[in-house]
Order: sequence, then structure tokens, then C-alpha cells
Amino acid sequence: MKLGIVGLPNVGKSTLFNAITNAGAESANYPFCTIDPNVGVVTVPDERLDWLAEMYSPKKYTPAVIEFVDIAGLVKGASRGEGLGNKFLSNIRMTDAIVHVVRCFDDSNVIHVEGSTDPLRDIDIIDLELVMADMEMVERRIEKAKKAGKGDKKFLHEAEVFEGLLAHLNDGKSARSYDCDEEDAELIATSDLLTLKPVIYAANMDEAGFADYAANEYYQKVKAFADAEGSQVLPICAKTEMEIAELPEEEKGLFLEELGITESGLDRLIRCSYSLLGLISFLTAGSDEVRAWTIREGTKAPQAAGKIHTDFERGFIRAEVVAFDDLKACGSMAAAREKGLIRSEGKEYVMKDGDVVLFRFNV
Repeated sequence: MKLGIVGLPNVGKSTLFNAITNAGAESANYPFCTIDPNVGVVTVPDERLDWLAEMYSPKKYTPAVIEFVDIAGLVKGASRGEGLGNKFLSNIRMTDAIVHVVRCFDDSNVIHVEGSTDPLRDIDIIDLELVMADMEMVERRIEKAKKAGKGDKKFLHEAEVFEGLLAHLNDGKSARSYDCDEEDAELIATSDLLTLKPVIYAANMDEAGFADYAANEYYQKVKAFADAEGSQVLPICAKTEMEIAELPEEEKGLFLEELGITESGLDRLIRCSYSLLGLISFLTAGSDEVRAWTIREGTKAPQAAGKIHTDFERGFIRAEVVAFDDLKACGSMAAAREKGLIRSEGKEYVMKDGDVVLFRFNV
């Protein structure tokens, strides 16, 4: 999973990026790897995987990972290539979802590029650039469909669908808010539109605002906006997250407790991302390796097996499955088998979060 972190200058975007990637770097159990100066890979904390590792003492421990991309270069006119606009937009295209950091605090020492704090205006500035870039792509798609559509109803219909979408975008609205039937939505999804990407609005507050964020006027505006378009909002204090990231691992829990919160912003962001994208994890375990595999909700067993290796999907016979909670309660695979908790599932089995699986296949 790749998440692009975007935002206007001085909203706390880079502070949040540095905090969440440093948090991964300083965790002994979840190492961090820098690919280049503005990309970081953070492993997904999973206590289930830790428990399996204790049981098997495997040669290899492989958690799920999330790649964070700190996308820079946005200014007004990015869709027309101003500033680092073209680079900014191409970087967003490579992501699965957008984390849009929105400033929800006042601070005269941190000058806002627009001169004042107004989260909805800031959201609109970035959204408008994305919409304008999408309009250009949709216009090209319409033109291509019309050229191919002479006498072909399929392409004529495609042109009609994208003309309707173009009118919607022309009103300054995102592609993800366009109301159409399922078939047309699948057609639109074949295009690489920026405003189709799901969004998490990270409402960045100062310490005082975050302490009682439910009463924070700026946060409430962002939440109302996110709720209206079906996006998610994450209340966060980037400055506090940076402080957490810089602490020794053994002190982080105590610091969170003193703040009255149970999870770091990184953990909450990961959970939010999985929910937003409809993702779950299944687990494989043995003496060679324990590993978490990320799949979409609704994935059937053969396709899940294909995540491990294409041969597993092609030659799928069955999946031997036990729910992690059942395995943990039994204490071992042998005990779970004795109690009849390890099930043999076929091709129509829909995977569940936390399934511990052994795939049987033949090629």
C-alpha cells in the first residue's frame, strides 16, 4: 500500500511525514527503510504476527508494509505545471490513497501561505488542482472514444459517460463524488484520475487543540466536509507525533498514557488506511517464516493464495484455515486441530482478517 502525503506549505505535512517514518525507524520490532529522501517504508504493527513469531521462532519475520510518499511541490497552478506541479501530480498518480494534511491551528510564528487559517479553503485549493488535472485527462478520453466510436455503441456510450463526468468536474467536484450506476463506475475506474483516489484528511492541530479536538472549530469543519464526501478524517498533532517518534521505545507507551491516548498517530493512520481501502491481512506461519499478507476484503482463497505465488492460485486444492483468536486460545496448531478448529476450505471461501492459512496446491 502506498500513501501520498499532500498539503500546502506550513500545514505540518513534512513534520508528520518525518514523525511517522521516524516512528518506524526507532521501533526495534518494526524496522524502517528509506528508499529516497522523500519516501519511507514503515512496517505495520501486528501483535498477531508477534505471537506467531514467539510460537515458531522462524528464520524470517515479514510484516505487512506501508509506503509513505512525502509529495512536495504544490502551488496554485500545479495542474498547469507551475512550481513542481507536474512532478507533484505524477507522484500522486502512483499512490493508492491520499493523506491530505490540513492545518487546523493558529500560530503567528508559522506563516500560512494564504495568510490565515482556513482548512476548507486549503482543501479547495488542492482539490481544484486535482480536478483541473483530471479534466484534461477526461477530455482526452472523450476525444479518443469519439474517434473510435463511429458506429460502435460501446465507445459512444463511453464518450457519454465521460462527458457527464466532465460536466461534474467542471463544477469543481471530485470524480469520487460522481453519482452513476455500477457499470459506469467501473468504466470510470479504468481511467487514472486523481480525484478518484480515496482521501484521509489529517487534521493537524497544536497540542492545546488536539487535547480537546472534538471542540476544535477547525477540526469540526474538516470532519463535516469529509463526512459529506465519504472520506475519513484523522485528528492528529504532528508536533506531538514527532516527540513520540524521538523517544526510546520503552518510554513511548508511558508518554502516550500521560497524554491520555492509547495509540500513536502512525498506528491510527495505518488502521484508518486499511479501513479506507477495504484491506485485511491473512497470516502464514512456520519455522521458515511468519508473514502477514495484505488483501482486499472479499478476496477468495485461491486469489489470496496467488498473492504468495501464482502457482498457488493456479494449482489451488484447498486452504487449511484457523482463526487467529482460536489458535491463540488453544496455544498451538496441534491443540487447535484436536478441537476441530482447523477448517478445510475450498475455492469459494472468502478470506477473513486474521486467518492463519496453509494452502494446499498441485501444479
